[in-house]
Amino acid sequence: MKNYFLALLTTLVCSPFVLAQDFDKTKDFQKFSGYFNFYYDDTSDKIYLQVDELNKEFLYVYSLSSGIGSNDIGLDRGQLGNEQVVFFEKAGNKLLLIQPNMTFRALTDNDLERKSVEQAFARSVLHGFKIEEESKGSYLIDLTDFLMRDAHGVSTRLKRTKQGSYALDKSKSALAFERTKAFPKNVEFDITLTFKGNPEGDYIRSVTPNPGLVTVAQHHSLIELPDDDYEKRVYDPRSGSYPFSYYDYATPVQESILKRYVTRHRLEKKNPNAAVSEAVEPIVYYLDNGTPEPVRSALLVGGRWWNQAFEAIGYKDAFQLKILPDDADPLDVRYNVIQWVHRSTRGWSYGSSVTDPRTGEIIKGHVSLGSLRIRQDFLIAQALMNKPFAERDDNYEPMLEMALARIRQLSAHEIGHTLGFAHNFAASTNNRASVMDYPHPQFKLNDGVIDFSNAYATGIGDWDKVTVAYSYSHFPNGTDEKEGLNAILKKAQDDGLRYISDQDARPRGGAHALAHLWDNGRNASQELNDVMAIRNTAIANFSIDNIRTGEPNSVLEDVFAPLYFFHRYQTEAVSKLIGGLDYNYSVKGDGQRTVYPISVASQENALKTILRTLNASEIAIPQEKLALFPPRAIGYGKTRESFKGRTGVSFDALSASETAADMTLGLVLHPERASRLIQQKSLDTDQLGLAEVLETLVKGTFDETHRDTYLQEVQQTINFRVLYHMMNLAAHKNVHPQVNAIANTALRNLRSDLLSSDKNAVSAELVRRIDAFTNAPNKFKVIPVPKIPDGSPIGMDCMH
Repeated sequence: MKNYFLALLTTLVCSPFVLAQDFDKTKDFQKFSGYFNFYYDDTSDKIYLQVDELNKEFLYVYSLSSGIGSNDIGLDRGQLGNEQVVFFEKAGNKLLLIQPNMTFRALTDNDLERKSVEQAFARSVLHGFKIEEESKGSYLIDLTDFLMRDAHGVSTRLKRTKQGSYALDKSKSALAFERTKAFPKNVEFDITLTFKGNPEGDYIRSVTPNPGLVTVAQHHSLIELPDDDYEKRVYDPRSGSYPFSYYDYATPVQESILKRYVTRHRLEKKNPNAAVSEAVEPIVYYLDNGTPEPVRSALLVGGRWWNQAFEAIGYKDAFQLKILPDDADPLDVRYNVIQWVHRSTRGWSYGSSVTDPRTGEIIKGHVSLGSLRIRQDFLIAQALMNKPFAERDDNYEPMLEMALARIRQLSAHEIGHTLGFAHNFAASTNNRASVMDYPHPQFKLNDGVIDFSNAYATGIGDWDKVTVAYSYSHFPNGTDEKEGLNAILKKAQDDGLRYISDQDARPRGGAHALAHLWDNGRNASQELNDVMAIRNTAIANFSIDNIRTGEPNSVLEDVFAPLYFFHRYQTEAVSKLIGGLDYNYSVKGDGQRTVYPISVASQENALKTILRTLNASEIAIPQEKLALFPPRAIGYGKTRESFKGRTGVSFDALSASETAADMTLGLVLHPERASRLIQQKSLDTDQLGLAEVLETLVKGTFDETHRDTYLQEVQQTINFRVLYHMMNLAAHKNVHPQVNAIANTALRNLRSDLLSSDKNAVSAELVRRIDAFTNAPNKFKVIPVPKIPDGSPIGMDCMH
């Protein structure tokens, strides 16, 4: 971000008749002088744009300056749209706004070669404008219809999320004058848009005063492109950065036509040869001035952690975080912004950016932080604390401190995306080496007491310093940049730092043994044992004193929900060890191990550990706690984050266990995992195979009996879910046929065992269901369980 963007010259020039008017049509209009001059006719509510240069590229960005407030719909205040390089071209009595094809290029001095590529691939004409008037080589066009359209795709999003069919109602739309401004390097237009339609979904009804009329504000920015002094840096899949790519058809045949570079801000040292130097232009971010305390201070502290990484590569104060000036617009391209965004439900935060499509240079970073996310961490702490409100109802400080610790980390995380960095979901295996991981709160048991002091890490991580070094290091003259960059990555490798991102961590059937969301620890199985111990301790301590005096017990049930499912993410981490792999984003010559299977001992231990989550004695809500959860009080109905069940108004303890068990089984018996187990066994007969997994699973569930009738009913509920997931593998069409064969064999063996066991109604029903499946497997459908309450983002999202 350039300082000239922030100089006094950028002050809005807006006054009628300040300068001589060059167009007869505009003599009575209000003039705005800036990167583009434009005129406002208040009698017709129209905007006229003055175009002085044809065929000159600039950047066009659309966004939402006010949104709908529903995480599920996803149209948030401050949400950026796509940035586009565009230019005006004259065609007869029109000016066409053209978006060239930036994906396919020919970077060469040969004009004919460049033109051949331009003509080979389609470009897009975004709009055609009738020339209203021409004067001295300048053109006047009516910009109103271009501005007053659904550029952001609001109606499409409403339809896609099944909220109804909506269309723009121009009679109820108008220019939003307060946020329409002109500056020397950019001009900003804000438009109030109203969409009229027939509401069909609950999401839109829950957030609008009149769901038949949905009004938002859409923002348009016309921006001068950066100069040509930015130097691209080659992308490396080991670097932790986001790739920016295009095809260069002028590339020699022996080289790759696909070019990949990192996305990053422009950053240069004032003194290139100094070990430590200030930046020519520091990277300055601004926090939304509407953010309340104590969140404001937490965000400032966490965001400023990044300066530690820039200091490590020889910059002084290269990254700065300030409060946004009161008169600044968060969507103004001159400001990198952290925006505090409100929604009706908690949801993802995300870091976006406006990037030069020609080079990958980040022009504006824009972070959107969901305001309700801090409350989820507060709720987790409230659930795990031992009788926090036993003595006084204002004892909120310990819960608030943990929630603020998460907010500090979240600030750094989302800013990291806007600096050009991807998630690193293997960082939790390296002593929480990156703020770009998704952190689950980490607790310890000290003499039976849960210790909250290390719930979240503080400061920038060792991996984060690597990513900053790769993307932003300034190499002295004479240095071979390629060698310098490789040295950075080699040192990270030698230090044992690992990097694995979204594509290997998000899939429920994923295989990477270290890549998980919301996990902790180098040993996933041991960490699950620790999590289960903390969970059991907290549940044993849970009481009416986990809510304040005067609050109904219905609130207590909602506090209990995240505690009951506290093990869900570590369970997923352990499941990936079964049929799991360890691999790196290796390149030829770097010496890293490419891919290898997890040892049989680790896989067997993972299976043994995960069986704890399918044992009634572990997973059942203790009987004495059920009295805490009466039917819901009037005015305190169930929400999406409440327990679901099949017993009507009463709390359904069996369904809670059923839902938890189904979560585990959906991971362990995921079809992709089952197919991997077939291959794994074929390559190493000593390895764990699908047959052994199913056999162990059956023994760990169906062979478990409990004298306590409540626990026995919970176990039988779990067993029915085991049966259904086995049937799912037996009938699944997208697995290796061997999976079907082994699963069917396991079902036959289970049927035989049930027939030879003590006869009871449940055994008979299990046999009946197996027979029904065997007779008509094509008719099989997994009966759904009551939905698990919302989890991600647990106290923190992209989703990107």
